[in-house]
Parts: sequence; C-alpha cells; structure tokens
Amino acid sequence: MSALTLAPVLNFFAALQRVSPVVPLRTFLRTTSNRLRPCPPQPFVPVVRRAQTGVLAAGRAGLHQLATICHEPHGGPLPTLVLGGFVPDSTEQVFLLRGHLAKTGPLYYLNYPPDGFSLELVCAQLDDLVTEIRQRHGQDPVIFAVSFGGGLLLEWLRRRAPEASTPVTGLIFISPVACVADLIAPHESKPATLLGRALAPYLTAETAPSTAVEKSRAVFTRMFEAGAQNRESLAFLLTRGELGHLRNRVLATIHRVTARGACERVQALRAMPALTDDPLPLATAPTLVLYAEKEDAVLAAGSPTRRAFEHAGRRWFPHLACRVITNPRGAPVQHASLIFHGHNFLPAITNFYHGLKSGKFHRAA
Repeated sequence: MSALTLAPVLNFFAALQRVSPVVPLRTFLRTTSNRLRPCPPQPFVPVVRRAQTGVLAAGRAGLHQLATICHEPHGGPLPTLVLGGFVPDSTEQVFLLRGHLAKTGPLYYLNYPPDGFSLELVCAQLDDLVTEIRQRHGQDPVIFAVSFGGGLLLEWLRRRAPEASTPVTGLIFISPVACVADLIAPHESKPATLLGRALAPYLTAETAPSTAVEKSRAVFTRMFEAGAQNRESLAFLLTRGELGHLRNRVLATIHRVTARGACERVQALRAMPALTDDPLPLATAPTLVLYAEKEDAVLAAGSPTRRAFEHAGRRWFPHLACRVITNPRGAPVQHASLIFHGHNFLPAITNFYHGLKSGKFHRAA
C-alpha cells in the first residue's frame, strides 16, 4: 500500500494526538467538521413578501418591527425553521445543534428586531417564509421553536387554524412560553420566578422605566453566565474559542434590545391567549414538546401551557409526543438549555427527525 493511501489516516491520528485531553472526541469531531464544511448562517432576503407587505402597507406595523432572516444552504430533504426565545437570537439558540440539524436539510433562522416587535408582522413573515421554503425545496419545513418562540408558533398556528391544512412537516417546541400566566401566576402578588420578576414591570405600562430594562438585561445575563460557570460540563461541550464567541454574541444581543423592543416583545406575549382557550386542533403534523426537568426559574408552577400539553395536548395536536428531559449524570437540565444541555435534548430531537424521514413517527419518541 502506498504512502499516499495512508496519508489521510495518518493525518487523522496525528490530529487526534494534538487534541487536549480535556476536549472529548465528539467536540473534536464537531469542530473539525465545522472547519471542513464552513457554513455560518448568512443573511437571507426573501422573495415571497405578500403577507408582510400587506401588514406594512396598511400601517399596522413599521419597518423597525421587521425580523431578520438567516439561512444555511445544506443538502437534505427536511428544511428546518428556527424561532428563538426572548434572547439570544435563534442562530445562537441552537449553536451546538446546528451540525445535527444541518444533516436533515437547509436551516432558516428568524431573529427578532432589537428596537420593536409586532405579533401580526412576525406571523405574516412566517406565512411568507414557509411559502418560500416550500417553493424553493419542494418540502414543507419543520418548525423548531424555543421558549417564547413556542408562543409565537402557537399564535401563528392559531391564526391559520381555519385553513384546511397547515404547511409544516413537523413541529418541535422546547420549553414553550405561550402566555403571561406561564411566567407569572394569576393573582400572584410577587412573581415567584426570576424571569417573571424581571418582566413584571413591562406588563403594567407601555414603556418600562430604564431601571426595569437594566434589571431584565441583568437577569438574562445571569441566566447565561450561570450555565457558563459550569466549567466541567463546558469542557465536554465547547472549545475555549467557541465559548468566547458564543458569550460575546449572546451578551451583544441582550444589550442590543432597546426599551421599546423589550416592551413590545412582552406586550406580544401579553396578547397571546392561553392554549386552553383554543377549541380546534391547531395542527395534524407530528409534534414534539420537550420540557426541562428544572423549569422553575422561568415557568410558573401552574403554567397553563405546560398543563395543557402534558394532560390534554392531543386535543390540539393529535400526533403529539411530550417528554421531560433530564440529566442523570450532572447538573439538572434548565429551561430551554439547548446551549449547556444540548446533548440531553439531542436524542429525542434526532429520533423525531428520523421518524419524520421514515414516516414512522411514534408518540413516545
């Protein structure tokens, strides 16, 4: 056998020997794959704009409330559209899952504007983007919604419910927050959750005081930094360079959201009715709902959305699987913790995509 034939193998093992012992093989393989197939999210300008143009032309929303879209043009049969939570942007929300999602097909990300928000406009943008994805790829997307993004997805489905069918292949909800009562229990004198206390001032006024803005920024920063302090876990998840990049992007997003942008996001949440108020099935596509084992820093104990999904979810989603994600060997999984507990969420998500591709979705996925 010639030396040239062995060269790729020798180069691979030489690279393995250069890896720090604190960086596990899966991290090495992921980062190496990213270098060999660099494809960071790129700005995407949609061609289909009929719905959003109608909202803007009628004066029901402004350009400052328009979300931005990013795209990764991967091969594969199943496109995925990601909706993030309040923060960070959706591109950072699934940072460690991107490589796995990319194996299924192209990725699209909807990132909310920093200086405004319109529930009607974002739903119109979803209408347009889902239509364009179908035209470009000949396939309806899987919509992957995280926290507040889950509420947006429910609202979009609610507005489309009178139609004969919803143009999606599958739905994934991660720790969905879909109404104010998910964060602050009704008649509660003082919110019991950290996030509820941060958002309460926005619910009583059209414009929140500057102290409330700074407090909410501090809360979101603290929530991110709490995960980043778990250095033992991070050694198995991120390289030092990745953590620095991710931290800078997340904190930049937190500080970029203005007082008006924050108020309008919270007002949008306030306008969303509880899932229990919906009388009709919202979608017949396979649906996966994943909660974390430790949601109490964010979700109120009596969260109506969680109660509805766990006890009567198939009323709205006939093909529903609902699970709680745990981490038996380490720190408990926190609300929507796809950055620091992505490896715990991944098996359920991967099985869901396998079921979609094979046509054998199981409710106990």
